[in-house]
Amino acid sequence: MNNHEIDFKIFGEELQCVEIELDPNESVIAEPGSFMMMTDGIEMQTMFGDGSKNEGFLGKLFTAGKRMLTGESLFMTVYTNLTNQKRQITFAGPYTGKIIPLDLNKLGGKIICQKDSFLCAAKGVSIGIEFQRKLGTGLFGGEGFIMQKLEGDGLAFVHSGGYVIEKTLAVGELLKIDTGCLVAFTTDVDYDIQFVKGVKNVIFGGEGMFYAALRGPGKVWIQSLPISRLASRIMSYGSGVGRKEEGSILGGIGNLLDGD
Repeated sequence: MNNHEIDFKIFGEELQCVEIELDPNESVIAEPGSFMMMTDGIEMQTMFGDGSKNEGFLGKLFTAGKRMLTGESLFMTVYTNLTNQKRQITFAGPYTGKIIPLDLNKLGGKIICQKDSFLCAAKGVSIGIEFQRKLGTGLFGGEGFIMQKLEGDGLAFVHSGGYVIEKTLAVGELLKIDTGCLVAFTTDVDYDIQFVKGVKNVIFGGEGMFYAALRGPGKVWIQSLPISRLASRIMSYGSGVGRKEEGSILGGIGNLLDGD
């Protein structure tokens, strides 16, 4: 294997964290802000890019620039065990949901995922960008033309919202998903978008105009609560317009009864 081999444990249910066990001289890379705690003897170093290649300054700057296109930080944090004993470091998800461990060695060496889902990985895993080749997918797929790709033969961890369902699609099997609920999929899955049929469904259905259409073979990971949906619902309640099923008068009374 080219990537560092790491052991891990995931703790919690709705608000999860992952503990990584590092052997001497092993390293893990992580998004800035995901660190929770670590035992003594682990050194932290902030760098351009993901440290997966021995590049010069311009190469590192180019790698960091690609990360900016996915909405991520220019920098990546590397944690290395400098002792001669095993040490532990823990990372936490940024909001309620699940942490998904992905063994890239068993998943074809590459996973495509949401732009903001990466949490941490064994050093050597490359975090890059994946351009959507189809115009419709890029314009209406919920993630734009650019998604994130994780490449290598080590462990990587992504975070999702709510509950996570893993689906294994057979050859030719089609699965339609809300565009915001798609977390990740293997590269052998064909990813496209489909229009919701029927004018009434589009106008009054409340589910948007498009599905994410994924055709097998391959694996797909789906989240039950996209952070954008959660944020939208919180904002609607905060502005006092969350009671769509009630009129303005009854809605106001209901808000008063709820303490809002």
